[in-house]
Amino acid sequence: MDIELLEERGRIFRAVRSFFDSKGYLEVDTPILAPHLIPETCLEVFKTEYILPPDSQGRSRKRDYYLVPSPELWMKQLIAQHRRSLYQISKCFRNGESTGRLHSPEFTMLEYYTMEADYRDSLAITEELFRAVLPKDAPSELKPPFIQLSMEEAFKQYAGFSLYTVAAQGRPAMAEEARRLGLPVPDFLDLGDLYNLIFVHAVEPRLPKERPVALMDYPAFVPCLAKNLEGTGKETLAKERWELYVRGIELANCYTEETDPDEVRRYFSTEGAKKQTSALVPHQIDEQYWQVFQGRKDTQGQVQHFPACSGVAMGLDRLVMAITGRSTIDSVLPFPMTGNQ
Repeated sequence: MDIELLEERGRIFRAVRSFFDSKGYLEVDTPILAPHLIPETCLEVFKTEYILPPDSQGRSRKRDYYLVPSPELWMKQLIAQHRRSLYQISKCFRNGESTGRLHSPEFTMLEYYTMEADYRDSLAITEELFRAVLPKDAPSELKPPFIQLSMEEAFKQYAGFSLYTVAAQGRPAMAEEARRLGLPVPDFLDLGDLYNLIFVHAVEPRLPKERPVALMDYPAFVPCLAKNLEGTGKETLAKERWELYVRGIELANCYTEETDPDEVRRYFSTEGAKKQTSALVPHQIDEQYWQVFQGRKDTQGQVQHFPACSGVAMGLDRLVMAITGRSTIDSVLPFPMTGNQ
């Protein structure tokens, strides 16, 4: 990396910190090693071992630890304790992905949580962040206001069908739409896999690139710790979630965070079971993590529930890519991790 790019990377990081500091967010610094993780079947993790000193009888001892794919695990515990808006710039790790253009096994993430906010509040805050961080001569395709496009609208416009109408008919209907679009449909793909196949090949490449795009209201059948879209009732179709695309590249992911302990426990149970059977690197799951979201008594004896909040996870290396006009993540890393593609 040349010195000019290294200086610009430093400027962007300082501008990010200055923005959140000015708004009263508390910067935190949480571990990158964890004894257990949040189960997410969409990603793979790194496992390592802590070699403990021998026991009193000279026997060797080891303990499994995992490199965090995001600081969410720890930050939500701090939110439960202190009920503060937080942010963190953290090294994160994801396994099983190709390196080079958009992925690196080690990368830098900005994660921020805003109290008493939902995903639309977070979208406004993210637009403010862009205005604070972008240089004055930034091209228009990086500047807010963001284009807001629902996932339903995107599928209708770019894939030619109603996502929720087809999803309600089940896997066969989604498979038929995939075939219509000329995509292969292996028998082992379920409804969620087929949705993702169509999204990646038919929708994502056609998203607008003249300005950043916030793709809103992701389908509820894609598991995540986001609240159901308000007002949709028990038969909800969507989650309060958006992802931000800049120049066609995914840059950030946002939820209105799920705060119901029963919903969190249900998610951990179902996703944890899938993770243990399908993951390349199975990991430990804290079966009691849902208790973080239970009410706890404060110093005055009043029960304080986990606060309503919204969180955003943003790839800072990709933000540096966008601002500096680079096309690969390796080009903006001080020490790129190259490998077989």
